[in-house]
This record gives sequence, structure tokens and C-alpha cells, in this order.
Amino acid sequence: MNYEASGKRYDTMKYNRCGKSGLLLPAVSLGLWHNFGTNDDFENMRQMCFTAFDSGITHFDLANNYGPKPGSAEENFGKILKADLLPYRDQMIISTKAGYDMWEGPYGDWGSRKYLLASLDQSLQRMGLDYVDIFYHHRMDPQTPLEETMGALDQMVKSGKALYVGISNYDGETMLRAAEILKELHTPFIINQNCYNIFNRTIENNGLKAEAPKAGKGIITFSPLAQGLLTDRYLKGIPADSRIGKNGPFLHASDVNEKRMAQIIALNEMAANRGQSLAQFALSWILKDNDITSVLIGASRPAQILDCIKCIDNTGFTAEELDRINQITNM
Repeated sequence: MNYEASGKRYDTMKYNRCGKSGLLLPAVSLGLWHNFGTNDDFENMRQMCFTAFDSGITHFDLANNYGPKPGSAEENFGKILKADLLPYRDQMIISTKAGYDMWEGPYGDWGSRKYLLASLDQSLQRMGLDYVDIFYHHRMDPQTPLEETMGALDQMVKSGKALYVGISNYDGETMLRAAEILKELHTPFIINQNCYNIFNRTIENNGLKAEAPKAGKGIITFSPLAQGLLTDRYLKGIPADSRIGKNGPFLHASDVNEKRMAQIIALNEMAANRGQSLAQFALSWILKDNDITSVLIGASRPAQILDCIKCIDNTGFTAEELDRINQITNM
């Protein structure tokens, strides 16, 4: 049975302008970092994409090495596009990245012109696309001249293989340097992608959150739920099917210590008082001001997406609530 998108998909989602560009992004975007790899259930992937799009989530975010195995998330998303979503391509924002280890040898990592241009060609082939809407350099490269990396991003746009470019895991100072280079090249650099959540305030401390809006650039955040810690999954222990229970590489049992559990419980109580789940509360906190364009959620099943998008209904926080959140995180 062919997929047909809901006619009501744009009724409730909020769309925010990405910096000073003409592009609007949904307040909530879907990231394919986890659960779209070789060993994941393909039908579940399809249903998550359908649920997201039916809910007004137009932005799907990938990277060359998402899997495992590296590249498999793009391959699986490409299959879903070809079979079901291709009629809606012009209503979708599809992004990918390169900057981390992808293939053997010295040319499959970091930020060289050779790596980035080759990686984009491979990503387009895996997804069956002629272009991506946004291509990101995935992390700062201390060895490659910034001019070379930004020049590669410029060529992607001028070749028609990317409409816009962004940078990921950059600090505020380097972002401003990159912006100057890309401005001289007349390259549409519009967005930064960085980790940000109640427990991780790095972009507040490294200048990015303050400098990006002043420079007319958007910010999209990943890991908004701290790899699942800012959900109800760990309130009663470590579930066997959780990222910790599966011995995942990004979250460990030591991360759920007594102090962290006390913080999670306190934040969950605040969420309940607002009529929100802890996940909704954490996402609403990120969207509380105009500095953040969109928040990237991950999901393992469609119901999680439906729960998360309710965050857009209540993004207002009182000064007392914000003070209490800071008190909890500083416990």
C-alpha cells in the first residue's frame, strides 16, 4: 500500500526561520543517528518517518557515518524515499554531514576538500538524491586550514549538490571565522548543529549560543534528552532495551549515578507540575527562547515522536522555573 501523507500535517507544527535565511525549519526535527542502521527493523523505520512527516516534521537529519554500519542510515532512508516519500521531496529538508571517520586510509576523516567532496557524492548515491538541502561539516579540524574546509562547502553549493551549508560541533569563535570566509564566497551558510540540553550547556559557555543569532545564523540542537537520561526510562533503573542496557558507546551505567538520579527525579517532578512528561519538559526548555531554530529528536518507535512533538505546546517558563532548573543542575 502506497503511503499518502496526512492532509493535516501542517496544522499544528511550528516553523522557525533559520537565522536570516529564507529557510523555515520545524521546531522539532527527526535525527537518524540511532535506530536506522543495518540491524534495526526496516518497517519500524518507515513508520517513524511517516509519523514524523504526518506530524509536520519536514526535516530529516543524517550523516555519512550514521548506522551502524556507517552509511546504512542513509541507505535505509534512501529506500524509504524511493518507495514512499519521493512525491513529497520538495516539501522535505534533508541534511547530511561529514567530518568523522568514514572509510579506511588518510582520506576518510576530518575536513579536507578531498574527503568532504567525496563524502557528499557517496551520500547522494546512498540516498538516491541529486542534492541535499543542508550539508554540514561535522566537526572542527585543527589540522586543515579553515579556508580549505569552507571552500569545499562553497563548491558543494555552486555545483548544485547542496542548497545550504552548515557547521556542527564548532565553537562561537570558529563559527564567526567560518562565517566571514563563507560570506566572502557568497555561500549560504545558515545553521550550526551542536549538542545542547539541560545537563550540557556547552554552547552557552563557548559563545555559540550568543554569537550565532547576532551573526544571523540558526542553531539546531542534538542530544536534547541527554541520550535518554531526560526521559522517564531511567526513573526506575536501567531497562534492558535502553542504550545503557545494550552497552551503547555514548551512555554508560556510570552516567546514572546517585547525583544524576536525584537531578532527574527533581526535574521529573517539575515536568509533572507543568503537565508534561520529562521528555516534553526537556525539549520545551531548549525551545524556550528564539536562539534555537529547531531541536533534533531521536526515536526508537513512532509513539515517542508523537509524545515529543507535544513540547511545542508549552515552551514558556517562568523566572522561578528557570532558576529552579539551574539549582537542580548545580546540585
